[in-house]
Amino acid sequence: MISTVFGVVIVFTIAERMLELVVGKRNLAWSLSQGGVESGQGHWPWMVALHTGFIVAMVAEAAMLPTVQNTAMTVTALACAASAQGLRWWCIRTLGQQWNPRVVIIPGAARVTGGPYAFIPHPNYVAVALEGVALPMIHGCWRTAAVFTVLNAWLMVVRIRCENRALRQLETT
Repeated sequence: MISTVFGVVIVFTIAERMLELVVGKRNLAWSLSQGGVESGQGHWPWMVALHTGFIVAMVAEAAMLPTVQNTAMTVTALACAASAQGLRWWCIRTLGQQWNPRVVIIPGAARVTGGPYAFIPHPNYVAVALEGVALPMIHGCWRTAAVFTVLNAWLMVVRIRCENRALRQLETT
């Protein structure tokens, strides 16, 4: 049985992802209108599949493999998930119109070094990794957390290499 708290979190997560897609689509159009060049199109479908599968897997695991709810774990996971959302939206706000879920570099644009980017080069991926453990653990879905973490680590290696190559091109233009 899926807990009410977990159900609300899943609905919120889906709504938040839809909002990200709307913002990302608008910002992608703006970036391309500014001469933006996209990189890494080959791994994009894998990202979509992984993140969609993540939500489906959480719900399926919660429904089919019930676990004993641990209040301390649920509260800790909720706090971590909320922190991940805060970091994600801090990244989006800091990048402004340059943010979208794709890798797009606008020639001549300055590299963003403020906000969370002042501390680490790819803070959004810290948020994704934290969320990949925290969201499933709200309902004790440790299998989803483990599988997503492994697959996400592989995909982040690909993605960060792609972004770093693109950012190096930005520095030479």
